[in-house]
Amino acid sequence: MASVLSSIIAQLQANQFGGTGETSMMMILVAVLLIFFFIVLFFWLIPIRLWIAALASGAHVGLFTLVAMRLRRVPPKSIVEPRISAVKAGLNIALNLLEGHYLAGGNVQAVVNALISADKANIELQFERAAAIDLAGRNVLEAVQMSVNPKVITTPKVTAMAKDGIQLSAVTRITVRANIDRLVGGAGEETIVARVGEGIVSTIGSSMDHKAVLENPDAISKNVLAKGLDAGTAFEILSIDIADVDVGANIGAKLNAERAEADKQVAQAAAEGRRAMAMANEQEMRARVEEMRAKLVEAESQVPMAMAEALRTGNLGVMDYLNLKNIVADTDMRHSISGMGTEAPQKKK
Repeated sequence: MASVLSSIIAQLQANQFGGTGETSMMMILVAVLLIFFFIVLFFWLIPIRLWIAALASGAHVGLFTLVAMRLRRVPPKSIVEPRISAVKAGLNIALNLLEGHYLAGGNVQAVVNALISADKANIELQFERAAAIDLAGRNVLEAVQMSVNPKVITTPKVTAMAKDGIQLSAVTRITVRANIDRLVGGAGEETIVARVGEGIVSTIGSSMDHKAVLENPDAISKNVLAKGLDAGTAFEILSIDIADVDVGANIGAKLNAERAEADKQVAQAAAEGRRAMAMANEQEMRARVEEMRAKLVEAESQVPMAMAEALRTGNLGVMDYLNLKNIVADTDMRHSISGMGTEAPQKKK
């Protein structure tokens, strides 16, 4: 740049005596523009103020390192300022780690703030672990803060039925603390809420009487905590407190009434089936009786014809016929004497 400026000055001096005034003004303007361009380029490649701030804070960063960050399309401010914060907090984090995390798409400032908070709270947290948590999509600073200040999760109303048929609805508050070691790959708050709800339903459902649950609501907390519901999650359950328990409808009585109504309808259907079967059998018996009566009438109508045929062929004599008539008359007389002759005249008819 110095050689360019010297050549421009020499040219201006030469033109001062032999050239025109217009050419001299053009050369001066070009020189000013070139100087302005080189100054802007210099301060863009080398952020002097940032370099001075890092040097004054004890987090020295070389000028060539800042230029290399520019060439790698890494904003030096996004790396140097978090490093200054870390150094002032007593943490020594290499620039390569910060720059690599930025290039991986992470939030460098959030990771550094999380490391500072963990160090002040005496929580062991390495940069690699914090960077992995940040790249996994979790808020690493919020996780550290939750480790120091546990979070309270209020579950929605969970409804279950005791063995006596009474419905109970419970609302719980879960106090959880973030588990730094399980933040990567661990389940979230939704899993905790679902598992606690399942434990509440199981505890209420196993109670013989709903009054026992109302008298000792802490039994729900003890049973749920004993199941180790925080396994495989990113949190550690500290306590489960029952906020409210409401008595609902008598589901058992309702179910019994519905079952009795269903049994009644089944019994009615079965009775209607038996009644229809009996009516069908009665109709069938009547048809058979009518058929037998018809056959009897037909058979009785054939008796005189058979007797006539027997008399004609000589198989039955006149005296035999008269003896038969006498026997019938004697039988009718005996029936009438014994009081059983009421049906005899009907037979004669």
